[in-house]
Amino acid sequence: MIEKLLPGERVDELHRKGYRIIQKTDGFCFGMDAVLLADFAKAGPKDKVLDLGCGTGILPILMEARNQGEKFVGLEIQTEFASMAKRSVALNGQQDKIQIVEGDIKEASSLFGRESFDVVLSNPPYMTDNHGLKNPDEKKAIARHEVLLNLNELLRETKKVLKNKGHFYMVHRTFRMAEIIHSLVSYGLEPKRIRFVYPYLEKEPNIMLIEAMKGAKSRIKVEPPLIVYEKPGVYTEEIYRIYGYEKENEGDK
Repeated sequence: MIEKLLPGERVDELHRKGYRIIQKTDGFCFGMDAVLLADFAKAGPKDKVLDLGCGTGILPILMEARNQGEKFVGLEIQTEFASMAKRSVALNGQQDKIQIVEGDIKEASSLFGRESFDVVLSNPPYMTDNHGLKNPDEKKAIARHEVLLNLNELLRETKKVLKNKGHFYMVHRTFRMAEIIHSLVSYGLEPKRIRFVYPYLEKEPNIMLIEAMKGAKSRIKVEPPLIVYEKPGVYTEEIYRIYGYEKENEGDK
């Protein structure tokens, strides 16, 4: 389906069910964080799943590949990314299971209705306006900094669209952990499971995967650490498994 490609785009393999994704040749692309979140998150056979801020569609595509959910929806505010996501879904023949909606996360509850999803997930912007330098590329800045959406706005809408006892999955930076846990609890999203991601065994974690449940009691499980690199340029066995390819056949991605 090469005719679906526009100038400046490429098709990447996802190593899951033969699925592929359309990305920019020189622009914002999905990262490891999204792949790790898709592995961490779970959806049951009858679950309706919403990805808040789906970008080019990596999370709905991988979640559909890994889970038996009834419906997967991706919400994306940037027209270019939403278009790429829709074309990737068509490229994979996933139209019956995945819907891409162009719209603002801050209006998610108006778009979809309250308590309309069993599972919500998000790979949100990590940096506030006060964290570091913003990328001069507006699209990259929106993806990485809280330009159009902040953490509280994300959690407010998550609480509204999530069913009672529904699950919320998010990947974020560990340096904001205290703020994140406090905000989750304040919105009635009780942290239930957390896993820290370490670049190397001897380094401190810089990413965390967190699961929260709406309306649950307080009790959290800390899972074993996830180590990314065995040595420079070589992933650990678990990372190779998550990506879906054999260690001996692949180098650093």
